[in-house]
Amino acid sequence: MQLTIRDVIADRFALPIWVSAEVADVKVNSSGHCYLELIDKGTNEGTNGVPKAQARGVVWRSHYARVVGRFEAESGQQLARGIKVLVKVTLNYHELYGLSLQITDIDPSYTLGDMERRKQEAIAQLQKDGVWDMNREVEMPMLVQRIAVISSSKAAGWQDFRNELFKYGYCFVVTLHEAVMQGESAEESIISALEAVAAQEEQYDAVVIIRGGGSTSDLNCFNAYRLASHVAQFPLPILTGIGHDKDVSVADMVAHTMLKTPTAVAVWLNDRMATLEAALDNAAIELHDLCTTATHRTSLQLERHTTELRMSAQRLLMSLGVKVENLAVQLRDNTRLALEKEAQRLVHLTQIAESRSPEQILKLGFAVARVAGKAITSRSQVEVGDIVTIEVADGTIKTKTIE
Repeated sequence: MQLTIRDVIADRFALPIWVSAEVADVKVNSSGHCYLELIDKGTNEGTNGVPKAQARGVVWRSHYARVVGRFEAESGQQLARGIKVLVKVTLNYHELYGLSLQITDIDPSYTLGDMERRKQEAIAQLQKDGVWDMNREVEMPMLVQRIAVISSSKAAGWQDFRNELFKYGYCFVVTLHEAVMQGESAEESIISALEAVAAQEEQYDAVVIIRGGGSTSDLNCFNAYRLASHVAQFPLPILTGIGHDKDVSVADMVAHTMLKTPTAVAVWLNDRMATLEAALDNAAIELHDLCTTATHRTSLQLERHTTELRMSAQRLLMSLGVKVENLAVQLRDNTRLALEKEAQRLVHLTQIAESRSPEQILKLGFAVARVAGKAITSRSQVEVGDIVTIEVADGTIKTKTIE
């Protein structure tokens, strides 16, 4: 039966055919042969990405340089998992190893077209969501000093960025948020780093996403809708320096400021700091000139006011001198009259006081009764047998109460 299947396939597919598929895995073994797992996920919704067909492909060592080399040179990307390819194959069926596709050519234009289609779909969806311009509308602080960097610590781009950033001595506070910048896990890793920055956004002025150069396929994650959506809606301004001169990713398009390389991002930050420094220097010069002018003008005004004040003071003193002299005369006359009036009133009051003294009152026939030295003002103060002293004008009388 196996031989029959082999003969049927060899007869039915005697000539090469073109097959479109997605690369699920790529391995180049030590012998130089390249083995691929090709899958077809279909176009129907609800498949959840589960392949509906799968086949093994191989590029023999003798064809590898021509087939894969031409594909990577013309497409600008590596033959890697996750990309769609249109491959020219001859079908081979082996009794032990089953069906395999011997790849003799790969059409780079098909892969580039599929990548461009996905890129345009992401752009259209972001615009439909209304988030396309959101990050560009976030205000970039005048002083960009506290920077969150999303990159790989092992990437040459990270070192280039640091070397350029601190070249001119400006004080930047840089925090690296480690992320995988290419490959299958890159998109999720970069999104996780963005979420970590967003959780402490008050600590930063801006975010920088950088990576070194690479193939076009390395940009795939930056064209992905989810990553671009996170960049577009991020609460802090994002600068990108993804390091690719041939193409602009969707993440670049929605970021606040797009720059070509990590070094270019560092140059931009230094230029902004230099611009601010120059503005501060100009402001300091203008402030000095304004202060000098204001001081001179104020000095002249003060000198004029001093002269006016001195003259006014002299006139006022002369006027006050006359007034004081007049007031002194009036005060002297008024004081004399007041003293005379008060003297008369004092004599009158003295006479009244003398007429109302206890001695004069007693002479009028009044008396003061006391018990134990206290004046009696009420009958209730006196008891039977108390000694009552009665003071009259010419002496005292003692008596004892009997009832």
